[in-house]
Formats: sequence, C-alpha cells, structure tokens
Amino acid sequence: MSRFFYGKIALNNIKRNSKTYIPFILTCVGAVSLFYNMYFLSVAKDIGSVSDNRSLRLILRLGAVVVGIFSLIFLFYTNSFLIKQRKKEFGLFNVLGMEKKHIARVMFYETLMTGTGGIVTGVLLGILVSKLMILLLLKIVKFKATFGFEVPVEAIGATVILFGAIFILNLVYNYSQVHRTKPAELLKSPNLGEREPKTKWFATIVGVLSLGAGYYIALTTESPLVALNIFFFAVILVIIGTYCLFTAGSIAFLKMLRKNKKYYYRANHFASVSGMIYRMKQNAVGLSNICILSTAVIIMLSTTFSLYIGMEDELRNRYPRNIMVSARNVPAEKAEELNRFIGEQVESVGANQKNIVYYRYMSFIVIKSGQEYVFGNSAGYAYNNSVLFTFITQEDYNRMENAQVSLDDNEMLLYAVKGKIPGDDISFNGLKFSIREHLSSFSIYEQSSSILAQSNYAVVKDTKTIRKVYSALNGDGDMGELSYYYGFDTDAEKDTQIELVRILRQKLGNVTKDGFVEGAEHERDGFYTIYGGLFFLGIFLGLLFIMATVLIIYYKQIAEGFDDRDRFNIMQKVGMSRKEIWKSVRSQVLTVFFIPLGAAIVHLAFAFKVITRLLLIFNLTNILLYAGCTLLVVFVFAVFYTAVYSLTARTYYRIVSA
Repeated sequence: MSRFFYGKIALNNIKRNSKTYIPFILTCVGAVSLFYNMYFLSVAKDIGSVSDNRSLRLILRLGAVVVGIFSLIFLFYTNSFLIKQRKKEFGLFNVLGMEKKHIARVMFYETLMTGTGGIVTGVLLGILVSKLMILLLLKIVKFKATFGFEVPVEAIGATVILFGAIFILNLVYNYSQVHRTKPAELLKSPNLGEREPKTKWFATIVGVLSLGAGYYIALTTESPLVALNIFFFAVILVIIGTYCLFTAGSIAFLKMLRKNKKYYYRANHFASVSGMIYRMKQNAVGLSNICILSTAVIIMLSTTFSLYIGMEDELRNRYPRNIMVSARNVPAEKAEELNRFIGEQVESVGANQKNIVYYRYMSFIVIKSGQEYVFGNSAGYAYNNSVLFTFITQEDYNRMENAQVSLDDNEMLLYAVKGKIPGDDISFNGLKFSIREHLSSFSIYEQSSSILAQSNYAVVKDTKTIRKVYSALNGDGDMGELSYYYGFDTDAEKDTQIELVRILRQKLGNVTKDGFVEGAEHERDGFYTIYGGLFFLGIFLGLLFIMATVLIIYYKQIAEGFDDRDRFNIMQKVGMSRKEIWKSVRSQVLTVFFIPLGAAIVHLAFAFKVITRLLLIFNLTNILLYAGCTLLVVFVFAVFYTAVYSLTARTYYRIVSA
C-alpha cells in the first residue's frame, strides 16, 4: 500500500466536505492571525516608546490570553460539530473493512493538513497585517508612529505552540469518539437526535432561578466597587441560566404549547412546534452560545467605545482641576506655607491660577448600622452600606462659598454627593449631630466626582469637632492633622503645565513629606494609552467573537438543513402543500435564528445599570453617552446579524431543497 494512500484519502475527504471544512479552516486562520497580532503587539519594540507602555503591554498580554483561551474553547467546539457530522462516513469506512487504526491515520493526515494550513496561513497573514495593526493602535492612543518592521520569534513560537496543541487535542478527541463507538452506531449517529427530548423540569427551574438571581444582582447593586466584586458572579449565573433555559426551558415551553390544542392543531403551528421540539436538543447549545457571544460582543464594543469617545469627560472627572496638590497631616501654618509655595512655582513658569479650590479635611469610611454610623475602615468599600464622610471646618466652607455660617458644636451642614441621608439628625457611634441644612450645591463637588462609594461632605464648627468624631469612631489614638487639598485651573500651554507638575513634584518634599501632585495634561498621554488600549482590545475581541458567532450560525444552518430535508419530504407525503411547508419552515428558522439576539438584548437591558456602575471606576459618568453608544452598537450588530442570516439561510434552503 502506498505510503501516501491515507494522505490522499484525507485530502479527498476534506474536498468532499468542503462546505464544513473551508469555514473551519478560515476561522482557524483568523484566530491564529488575531492571536499572533495580539501577542506581537504585547512584545513589539515600538510600544516601548508609548507613554505608560507597561500598562498598555499588560492590556495587550491580557488580550492575548483571552484570545488564546477562547480559541481553544471555540475550535474544540466547532471540531466536535465536524466529527459529529462525519461519524456516518467513518462508520462506512469501518464496515468496508478499514480498521479503526487506519481511520486514525486518516484523521491524523486530515488534522495535519488543516492544522498546518491554518497555522501557517494565519501566521503569514498576521505578519502581513502586523504593521497595520500597530499603526492602528498608535493612532488610537494618539502616539506618533515610527518606521520599521519586526517579526518577533517569540510571537511566532507562542502561536505555533498554542494552536498546535489545540489541533493535537482535537485529534485525540476525534479518535476517542470513533474508537469508543461501534460501527453500527457510527452509521446511524446523525439520526440519534431524532428521539424526542425529555422535559427537564429541574434544569428549567435552575435556569429560571439562576437568570433571576443574576438579573436581581444587576438591578440592585449600587456601589461600583461592590459591582466589581460580584459582577463576574452575576455573569456566571446568567450564563448558567441561559444554557439551562435554551436546553431545557425551551423544550418545556414548546411542550406546553403542544398541550394547548387550540394553538397546536393548526397547520403552521403544528409543523413549527413539532419541528422545533425535535431540533432543540441538538441546537439549543449552539443557540445559547450565539446568545452569550452576541451579548459579549455588544457589551465589549459599547463599553470600550463609550470610554474612548468620552475620554475628555473622563479625564476631567478624574482630574477636576488642571493642577492638584494634596498632602496628609498638614497643620494650619504649614497649609499657608504650601499655598505660598504653590503660588511661587506657578509664577516661576509664567502660568496663572483660576478656579482655585483650597481646603483642609479629614475623611472617614463608616458603615451604616441601623440609625448609627460606625467605624468601617477595615471593610473599605466592600459593602453597599459603606459611606465616605469628608469633614471640613466652617472656616474653609465660608471662605469657599463666600458665606457667613456659624455652627454650634453639635451642628453640621450636609451635602450628599452619592446617596441620600434622610432626616435632620445623624449619629457617629453615639456622637449625635443636628443637620442644620441639607446643602443643594457645593463648590468642591467636582473634586469628589471620581469617588466611587456613597459619599457626603459634612461642614462642622472646627477641627476640635472633627477630632471628637474621630474619637467616637476610633476610640483612643491620635488623629493627627487634617489633610490638605489645593487645586486650580490654568490657561498655560500643555508643555508648561507638564513642567509645572514636574517642578512641584521635585520641590514639594522640601515643604511637606506626605505630599502628592497631579496634573491633567501630565497624565493625558497615559490616560489615552490605557483607554485607547482598552478600545483596541474591545475591537480585537469583538472581531474574534463575531467570527465565532458567524461560524456557529453557519454550522447550525447546515445541521438544520440536513435534519429538515427528510422532514420536508415527510410533510409533503402527509398532505401539506409545498407553500405551506415553506411558510412553516421559514417561520421556524426565523424564530429560532433571532431568539438568541432577542435574549442578548434582554440580557443587556438588565445589565445596563450594573455596567454603568462599573464604568464609574473608569471615570465615565455620562450615562447618556453610554446609552447612545450601546444603541448604536446594538443597531449595527443587528444589521450584521440579519445579513449573516440572509447569507447562511441560502445554504440551508439549498440543502433542504436538494
């Protein structure tokens, strides 16, 4: 026997099954190219010249890990579809005298051809477009591109090792499927899904409870940091609920429709409900995958797009003044010295000051316990009932607000930034205050716009009163001096502001030890690097998920086409006209196809609130901007989804009509 015998059979098999293998190989090429480019960007020398390149490399390396893990899961999933479709063919080989070890050799050559072709082509394509990718990334992060071209051996090696391992894993799985199955079972395996699936009420109930719990968490979470802690738990619940409801809940619902005689015993309803019951067992997993991928694509693109579009607002939220100086343990006389020091440095660079905000303060994280607020620094912001109180004196308040407020020892003015405190009294571990006024505005509100927890400003008589609050909450111990904040805007050029920040940072240590200087222009490049990197990552992963969605949809249409072809002929034999059959089939296909998109939009609607809370961590407070970006992404994705349906439906109808 020729040593090329098995290779020729493998090549002929690939050609004969080109409708399924070509999309699979193209997807492999795309996944390989995407992974290579993500890994290439994380190690490229040109990235080293970008501001805050460490953060950018970390984002890109994380992206490469996500692409690699997803490629493993997705290619394994699509390979399982391919082997399922070809079991009958392998069973025929076995019946005709080919031993399973010979079938294993054919599988080896098929995997070698598809794997080598996919990896080599993907790497070459990745290298070809790598310069375009790095130019796009540098454009997004607003950094000047450099000349040159590089092909990191590290990126090629990582790509070949990863995808080589994936194809080896697929080969082992394929061989195990054929080895453990008898020839007769292989021959009839494509029809094993024809048995009516059982109603799994337990899985249906688990799906409803999981989805309900995930939705409840999303709707009731208020604190951004709490949302960050439990968001992924809520995502897991929604994924479990989605799988259970698609695989078990859909069948239970369809059987309930079948029990409704008035609805079920109509020509179009009878055919549609019956057909969907029999196909949901094998298509439900694919539909749930489409739903989850669609949700991931929409959320990923809408969040990263809105973060990138709202960059200037986010920069202002994070840095409410152009230049900000803060320090801890600053007594009154040292604060005056700091004020003079800052003024001198501003004059030294020829800049000016406006919109000055200056005050001394002390902040406490407390936990609401009934009607009391108790010490909570050990808990941080980990709970929904965590509240940040910032105390300032009436002297600073009167100066900033140009007011003449005079408070008693047990009185305060209260301004709620996030969250509300009802009533006219408040108590800190037994120390009671009367709220003279709930302020409707406060000039230093902007400084707290990036605070994530529920927060309030409390104006009290003097520093002595603040010390009483500290003692009530912390017991014994020295509070130390109040903290210091000084912020101002300036009309100076960007380079001048950057130089001013540099000088202040260099000389501030001569005045106070615990000082810190921030500048919006000084941090702008790093800000664009991180947010631009996230946007680029969103585009990259969005493309990967869309590619996966398209392939799953395509394979679903093929599988349904072969399943429905026999049913189509049976329906004609029992008396249904061709027009009635086509109407029923079209309605059924449309319903099944668009259910995942509808479910994804429902998931997105329930997740909207918790996502807006998470975006506060990234300083995005413009909910309308995020809502607009989300609607735009949903619209574009729906148009794309419909276009994919139109293209893949043609393959389905050709198979059914054959």
